[in-house]
Amino acid sequence: MARIQEEKVTEKLNLGIWKKLFKYLSEFKKGLLFLAFLMTIVAGIDSIMPLLTRYAIDNFVEKNTINNLKIFGLVYLLIVGIQAINVKIFIRQAGKIETHLAYHIRKMGFKRLQQLSFSYYDTSSVGWLMSRMTSDIARLSEVISWGLIDMVWAIVMMIGFLGIMLFNNVKLTLVSMSVIVPLFIIGLFFQKKILKAYRNVRKINSQLTSDFNEEVAGAKTTKTLVREDENLTEFKYDVDRMRHSSVKAGIFSALFLPIVISMGSIGTGLAIWFGGNEVLLKGISYGTYVMFISYTVQFFDPVSQLAGTIAEIQQAQASAERIISLVETEPEIWDKPDVINKYGDLFNAKKENWEDINGDIEFKNLYFSYKNGQKVFENFNLKVKKGETVALVGETGSGKSTIVNLLCRFYEPSSGEILIDGKDYRERSLLWLQSNIGYVLQSPHLFSGTIRENIRYGKLDATNEEIEAAAKMVNAHEFIMETEKGYDSEVGEGGGNLSTGQKQLISFARAIVGNPAVFVLDEATSSIDTETERVIQNAIEKILSDRTSFVVAHRLSTIVSADKILVIKNGSIDEAGTHSELIKKKGYYYRLYTNQLLQEKEMESENVS
Repeated sequence: MARIQEEKVTEKLNLGIWKKLFKYLSEFKKGLLFLAFLMTIVAGIDSIMPLLTRYAIDNFVEKNTINNLKIFGLVYLLIVGIQAINVKIFIRQAGKIETHLAYHIRKMGFKRLQQLSFSYYDTSSVGWLMSRMTSDIARLSEVISWGLIDMVWAIVMMIGFLGIMLFNNVKLTLVSMSVIVPLFIIGLFFQKKILKAYRNVRKINSQLTSDFNEEVAGAKTTKTLVREDENLTEFKYDVDRMRHSSVKAGIFSALFLPIVISMGSIGTGLAIWFGGNEVLLKGISYGTYVMFISYTVQFFDPVSQLAGTIAEIQQAQASAERIISLVETEPEIWDKPDVINKYGDLFNAKKENWEDINGDIEFKNLYFSYKNGQKVFENFNLKVKKGETVALVGETGSGKSTIVNLLCRFYEPSSGEILIDGKDYRERSLLWLQSNIGYVLQSPHLFSGTIRENIRYGKLDATNEEIEAAAKMVNAHEFIMETEKGYDSEVGEGGGNLSTGQKQLISFARAIVGNPAVFVLDEATSSIDTETERVIQNAIEKILSDRTSFVVAHRLSTIVSADKILVIKNGSIDEAGTHSELIKKKGYYYRLYTNQLLQEKEMESENVS
């Protein structure tokens, strides 16, 4: 199984990460402030409850009277009622913010994924991305919404308790709070341990998500290679690592809160000891003594809550770092501001300013290298006239697919230009270019949904008539009508309900429905049978008529009618000409073509016998 590569993250609690994150969540500022205001009221009411207890003891118990007890009871009930309403409102508000936060962050992340260039997906696994968009975002939205509640409540409670205690008896307050300093030191120690442990848990979780994705996607391959036992062993290794790291992280978190509670109990014991002496010496009233014990006991509840919230924030910081990393990743290919201003961006097109593509294409003094340093082209030059069909042949890795990927601007030249109708295509928008190119891949990918919906992906506003016309043009209409529901038949996940040839025909219809000026076929017939290839070949001849087209060919029999055949070798054009011209040269193309022809005849004779 592939090992995913995690980016480096900070080694300690980083307020800058959270500050940056909240900038992206500015639209929730009012809701979060309202939530904080509600929790301030709740904490304030919680803070005065021991004062009411003191009043009751000093005025009713100590004086052995029930005068004004009804008024006190009504006031007490009123305060409790207000508190109940506050709690109901903040629970509803926090739940609403949690849901909307997750939606907003996922939408933001998904939008960025649509903008990122091909090179980003060359180095980022599906499992890594799925983990970011699901579990990381869920944890983050939970911590921001409910963690804010706990933190505000804890801080206001602690400030309220300390203020009231200091006002009533400074000496007893200092004695009770003497455990705060060692508690702070212990907190710093556990902060570092918990953050490190949970970051490791998140990293291994990403690997597990990647493993799941690979296993599900490659289930058939696993069966054919009989790799069930090996895959299980590899997966068990990751699961064991996850269990070990989770237990380690859980131990640190589990130890932290009991230590806080134990330190709080020591503070309470000191308050009971010294406070009891003060009562005996008549330094404080019995009601004040009970109030102090109550405050001391309750004081460490918000301390525990704050400690727990900090631990959760530490756990979630790894998620925050990864989300920020995704959202702030800049696409390598990006339209310039003046281009966006005129033509629009990927999501907001200004089609009224779009020029039509005539179809003249030129690769001029082109240099290109991949991010890993692999050089592909050096001073590559090629001119293609409107309506020409150019076939690209050559060994694997020679640069055939790179040519069409550069043409589609999935990658950009390191230097040099690609001119469309005489102008550098970087002076036009990405959406303008890619909306004018029909691209058919070697392995067609269909989305879950109906046949009609999949064809409509090529032009979202296509009418049913346009969809059917596109299907007829590529010879797909006949087999579509033979399915149970015709164009409304479900294709299944990844097109699993259709054969490879049928999926390819649907992908042809999807590519042609938008009536693109330029067509690209990247080994589009290499994975289908000969009979289906003839059907597709007839479709190709219709599609490519009067369109500038590039055909990356595996089966040379499909390109004999091409206007220009280029043999690409080590990033340069080794041979060029029509089929008949290259056959006469008796070079690489001749040897390749004759070998394929002999193989096909041998296969035909074997089938006959």
